[in-house]
Amino acid sequence: MGCSPTTRRGICVGLATAGLLAVPATAPGAVAEDLPAPLASPSSTDTGFPQLGPAVAERLDTAIRQVMREASVPGVTVGLSAPGKGEYVRSFGVADKANGTPMNPGLYMRIGSETKTFTVTALLELVDEGKVKLDDPIGRYIDKVPNGDRITLRDLADMRSGLFNYSADEGFYKALTSDPNRPFAPQELLDYSFKHPVQFQPGEKFEYCNTNLILLGLVVEKAGGRPLKNAIQEKVLEPAGLHHTLFPAGAEFPSPHAHGYTDQTASGAVEDATDWHPSWAWAAGAMISDLQDLRTWAPVVATGTLLTPRTQAERLKTLPTGIPGAGYGLGIFNVQGWIGHNGSLPGYESLTIYLPEERATLVVLLNTDILHHQIEPSTLFGQAITKIVTPAHVFDLPLPPGARPTTGAGPAG
Repeated sequence: MGCSPTTRRGICVGLATAGLLAVPATAPGAVAEDLPAPLASPSSTDTGFPQLGPAVAERLDTAIRQVMREASVPGVTVGLSAPGKGEYVRSFGVADKANGTPMNPGLYMRIGSETKTFTVTALLELVDEGKVKLDDPIGRYIDKVPNGDRITLRDLADMRSGLFNYSADEGFYKALTSDPNRPFAPQELLDYSFKHPVQFQPGEKFEYCNTNLILLGLVVEKAGGRPLKNAIQEKVLEPAGLHHTLFPAGAEFPSPHAHGYTDQTASGAVEDATDWHPSWAWAAGAMISDLQDLRTWAPVVATGTLLTPRTQAERLKTLPTGIPGAGYGLGIFNVQGWIGHNGSLPGYESLTIYLPEERATLVVLLNTDILHHQIEPSTLFGQAITKIVTPAHVFDLPLPPGARPTTGAGPAG
């Protein structure tokens, strides 16, 4: 999800981030034909994951193109698979609206709040090593945190800290949009949060907040004795076999990559945000990956490959979010049985989820974060795809009650 900011404009890394300002027309080549209406979905009484043969692929093609057309998405890549059922891997539209370069499955993409799954996994590995405890107060590791003697690491990872979301601060928004290429230090981000009063007492309710992950990133560094970038590389990416995923040290963005388009700008006009410096999202949303690595990562997160069974069981204890059918655990969502996370930051959205009962993996990567009728396009793709292949488990993650459309429901980053 994203934050629930209180300002007119806020930038989140997660569920919903963008404001519904100037929605661009579909890029040339993004939809190459007049599209029929989506085919009817199977009834909710159908069970079992279908074979991903030509008939299902045709239905998926139609549904994905329909979402692209309606939400003005320039380009999208989808990877869907389940053991014994085949796989569906397709790209649609353009990676660069300026020159019409087609989208393709091998492109690097910014993954926004999916970064949270990596940061929290690194934290949980420290739990398994006995270096931290989930019920430790954050004040044991970081000074001057409001309510720091009461907020636990578990509260932070569960999005129940009560801290103000820095990416909803008006001063932060102005600083970022006036100079999107400037770097931010983690303490600068915390300063934007800590000047606000706490929103509620720890554990009282769910509220998506990027501040929580900045603090957890600092805990990983302090307790693990190495920079977060190195901790994630050595303790998470390498053991998981992810060779095209990185936590950038600066604004670097490996090639080939898609260009990303956003309306979260100072003027509200749509701009190319490809090279915006991701340090503003840091442990909450700065990472980069590609389709194949995320298809590998989905079951690792959902099944706990890198963690002890006891710690994974703690991770899967999702708590209510106020959104029907959606729970949030230690850095993961469970939405109608699909476990994983979405990501959103200026120019990009992603969705990486796993359905344990079918051992099914779904990854969606796209190059815009502009909302369509206050719904994130990644959610629209998730809905359309799961209605066809898992009608009893339809992915649906709307903006939380009260969230401003300019920030989105999910995490920025």
